[in-house]
Amino acid sequence: MKIIVLLFAIALALGATIKKSAADLQEISVRQELNLYRHQGNMLPVVEVVAPRS
Repeated sequence: MKIIVLLFAIALALGATIKKSAADLQEISVRQELNLYRHQGNMLPVVEVVAPRS
């Protein structure tokens, strides 16, 4: 019975570690993508309003 509890605890710990690693990997990829855009200035188009004021 003790071996089953030990195996269950190891499986839970392994699952938690894999879940944390996946979350960290996703966060790193988001940071890398944001760093690519940081050096590119404003990428939005410039809009000029030409309508008369009312």
